Amino acid sequence: MSSGADINFYFDPICPFAWMTSKWIRLVQAQRDYAVDWRFISLRLINAHLDYDSHFPPEYEAQHTAGLRLLRVASAVREEHGREAVGPLYAAFGARILETGPDEGRVPGWQGTPELAAAALAEAGLPTSLADALDDTSRDAGIQAESDEALSLTGKDVGTPIVHFQPPEGVAFFGPVISRLPDEEQAAELWDHVIGLARFPGFAELKRSLRERPQLPSFGVTTRETGEVEDWHAGSRRLKR
Repeated sequence: MSSGADINFYFDPICPFAWMTSKWIRLVQAQRDYAVDWRFISLRLINAHLDYDSHFPPEYEAQHTAGLRLLRVASAVREEHGREAVGPLYAAFGARILETGPDEGRVPGWQGTPELAAAALAEAGLPTSLADALDDTSRDAGIQAESDEALSLTGKDVGTPIVHFQPPEGVAFFGPVISRLPDEEQAAELWDHVIGLARFPGFAELKRSLRERPQLPSFGVTTRETGEVEDWHAGSRRLKR
């Protein structure tokens, strides 16, 4: 479905890498006056064929399910208040899930509770009663269809986020996976480089395994911290087969 946006951004609210990329996209949006349509891709649904016990750390099933629950709320918001209401809601979700410090000691899946959903809805200026959609499984088919739409743009061996620039004919790609937020000047430069690569028809992948933790309070990182860490973040993406 065409929304007339310059960028379609497919997100799962539980994914720290989608969140970091979304913060960068918002910087680019402000500088380039782009319209962004915030769309859905569910890690829980695209990984439904996998045995969580053998493919993910113990807490990931609860986290991914929490993400799906929040997408149900976002679906209800979009249906009742329009597509433009999803961006502020996603920002409110991210602020509570990823900008408030580590979640040690919290019950797995705390991100998908009615209390968090209601607080995010209130911050976004939306009725808190829409938190009732957390358990509305009738919305899953639509979220699955949108997740399938996202993967049709890039191929299935990717995860969140997926960015589609100048839809429907423009370029689409997974990521970029970034662990820190660029400044305003770097944001535009990074955007131009990413789009330049994506527009070359033969370009498929650019990757390095040296990683740093996401520079987010939810990971206990408040200043820039570099260094190689294990590839723990694979569970936040769709695992390669």
